[in-house]
Amino acid sequence: MAGIYIHIPFCKQACHYCDFHFSTSVKNKTQLIHALLGEIQLRKSSWQDEAIETIYFGGGTPSVLTIAELNLILDAVYHHFRVIEKPEITLEANPDDLLPDYLLLLAQSRITRLSIGIQSFFDADLQLMNRAHNAEQAKQSLALATTYFDNISLDLIYGIPALSDEKWRQNIEMALSFGVPHISAYALTVEPKTALHQFIQNKQMPALDESQAEAHFKLMVELLEANGFVHYELSNFGKQGYFSRNNSSYWLGKKYLGIGPSAHSFDGQTRSWNVSNNAKYIKSIQSQVLPSETEILSITDRYNEYVMTGLRTIWGVSFAHIESQFGLAYLEYLHIQIQPHLHSGLLKVEHNIVTTTPKGKFLCDGISADLFMIHQD
Repeated sequence: MAGIYIHIPFCKQACHYCDFHFSTSVKNKTQLIHALLGEIQLRKSSWQDEAIETIYFGGGTPSVLTIAELNLILDAVYHHFRVIEKPEITLEANPDDLLPDYLLLLAQSRITRLSIGIQSFFDADLQLMNRAHNAEQAKQSLALATTYFDNISLDLIYGIPALSDEKWRQNIEMALSFGVPHISAYALTVEPKTALHQFIQNKQMPALDESQAEAHFKLMVELLEANGFVHYELSNFGKQGYFSRNNSSYWLGKKYLGIGPSAHSFDGQTRSWNVSNNAKYIKSIQSQVLPSETEILSITDRYNEYVMTGLRTIWGVSFAHIESQFGLAYLEYLHIQIQPHLHSGLLKVEHNIVTTTPKGKFLCDGISADLFMIHQD
């Protein structure tokens, strides 16, 4: 089984922390959509044997598309690929786009799941991040969306300057009050070439406090687990039956096809990525040429990626999988590298599977780096 990711590279305005590929101009939106349709057709031959179980509209802000535009893209996917009977089809959406008429039409479409970019229920935080919506719109969109959709995820951001533990608690409790079955929460990070990076460099904003972010993380885990959520991946919490099938496929090493500018694909052995430029992407597709580069992953690359993604999840890193897929030398290396973290209580081994302890969860990316194989094949 495989998934399809469709990148919609348009946003109303630039969030200060975002380094994803997008444009705030939609003047070439129609051309871009036709290019997406063209890429779907160009890709069909190499993916025709795969059953598609998830389709994910990401971005950017996919909810800037009309229902007709979304349906046009989905019709093309269904025409050129073999989609399973009940796929998970997710649309990332901003609260200010989820107006009553739009939500009604979404509910009547093939979309089965919404991922709503709330980020915070406080206007001061939203203004600091330069989000396009306000706190009232966040609440209104959730109240309305839950009348049409059962499978809803919302995004929150923690570690924001001046966000106290109490305000973070209120953010989580507000999210819980809407009864959504999935919550994704991310620590605010400073990416190069973003407005946030520039603000901190110019002393217009204080540097981010990692200890504050860790305190928020621990509070979040405690509150969400107490309310029946499973912390199934570092940044993701879901009720049973509501884990993101799309995201879980990435972490479990399944194949996925990326459509659109900057989108990535993985076929089990190679990774490819499209050009991160709308005009170049459109021109290339119009010339019937895929605008992508490809990297063949070495066995060491695949081992390191498996360790990195595995430690972030409840499924962990399996000794049996390491030995069968990478060989005994990699398993012996892993055994040696995990010892300090076992002794410090950051990792544990149960049933020959390595996972992080509650103490180690927030540090799992750093722990993963210690387990990586350094030499290349």
